[in-house]
Amino acid sequence: MHTESDSGSRHDLRNTGHGPSHTGDAPSNAGHDLRHHGDAEVRDDGARLIDLAVNVRADTPPAWLRERIAGSLTGLAAYPDGRAARAAVAARHGLPVERVLLTAGAAEAFVLLARALKVRHPVVVHPQFTEPEAALRDAGHTVDRVLLRESDGFRLDPAAVPEDADLVVVGNPTNPTSVLHPAESLARLARPGRTLVVDEAFMDAVPGEREALAGRTDVPGLVVLRSLTKTWGLAGLRIGYVLAAPGTIAELERAQPLWPVSTPALAAAEACVSDRALAEAAEAAGRIVADRAHLVAGLQEFAPDGLVVAEPADGPFVLIRLPRATAVRRHLRSLGFAVRRGDTFPGLDDAWLRLAVRDRTTVNGFLQALDRAMTLADR
Repeated sequence: MHTESDSGSRHDLRNTGHGPSHTGDAPSNAGHDLRHHGDAEVRDDGARLIDLAVNVRADTPPAWLRERIAGSLTGLAAYPDGRAARAAVAARHGLPVERVLLTAGAAEAFVLLARALKVRHPVVVHPQFTEPEAALRDAGHTVDRVLLRESDGFRLDPAAVPEDADLVVVGNPTNPTSVLHPAESLARLARPGRTLVVDEAFMDAVPGEREALAGRTDVPGLVVLRSLTKTWGLAGLRIGYVLAAPGTIAELERAQPLWPVSTPALAAAEACVSDRALAEAAEAAGRIVADRAHLVAGLQEFAPDGLVVAEPADGPFVLIRLPRATAVRRHLRSLGFAVRRGDTFPGLDDAWLRLAVRDRTTVNGFLQALDRAMTLADR
C-alpha cells in the first residue's frame, strides 16, 4: 500500500510552514488536520459510543485520586502554590526542582517550546501527535517533517534528521504508531546547539518505563515531556510536566501565564507521583501488555481480509491498516464503537485507524463489531 510515508527516501522531508519547501515540494499539510484529536470521535452523538478513540485509560481516575483532588477544593480561595508538587515530581525522577516545570497538560508545553525557544530549523518526526507541529506553525515557524515509513516499522534512523535541525520533536512510545524507540537511538539525536524534545506522555504505560529518557542529565539539550492525563484519566484537569536543563526550564517558565496550573491539578500531580500511584501505574502497565496482546491476536484473524497491524506495539494503543477503513469506521459507529481515524497524522492516510487498548470483554465486543463492519463495507 502506498502512503505518504512510503514515498521518497527514508528521510523524506516536507516543508509545512509558511514559506516554500527547500525540497521543491508543495506544503504537505493539506489533508492533515493537525488540530483533530481522538476526543472529536466521542463528542455530541459519539458520547454514547464505546470509546476506543481516546488514549486515556478506562475506569479512571481511581476513587482514591478523586478523593485527593476533591480534598483540594477547600483551598480554592488561595492562589495555587506549586512548590510541593514540583518537588514531588523532581523526587520521582531524581532531579533537582530547577529541572522541573509543571504545565497544564503536556500540550501546553508544546506551545511554550514553540513560543519561548529561539529556533531556526525545527523538525518534527511523523507520524506522531500533531500538536507540536501545530504549535510551532502557530508561532510562525517553518517546520520540516521526517516521515517514518511503514516498511521500516515506523522506526527512526537518527541519520534521517537533518544535521542543521536545532529543534527535533519525537514521541516515545509514539502516538499513533505505538513504536517504542531505543533510548540510545534518541540520545544520538542530541547535538550542541540543538533542543531534543522527547514526548513521553505514554511512557508510564510501558512496563519498567524501559527506553525512558526522563531523569537523564547526560544528554545535551534534552527536554522530556510527561503527561499525567493518560494513565490517570485526568484529561479534563490538564496536568503534565517538563524535565529539562535549568536554563531551558527558566525560559519556558517566563513564557507561562501566572498560576498556570490549578490547585486541584497540583494536588493530582503530587498524588500521581507517590509510591502508591507508581505501584498502581506499574500494575496497570502489565495489564495493558496482556490486553494489547489479546487485541492484536484478534486483529490478526482479519489478515486474510487485508488488515495489517503495525507491530511491535508498545503503547496503550494499536495502529491498523485495512481496506475501506473510512467505511469500516463509519459502520463501527453505527454498531456502537468509536475509533480514531488515521488520516490526520502526517505520514498516514485514510487507510489507517488507531485503537485504544481496552479490557478483554470490550475488545471481544469490538472484534465482533469489526467483523460486521468489514462485511458491511464490502457491500
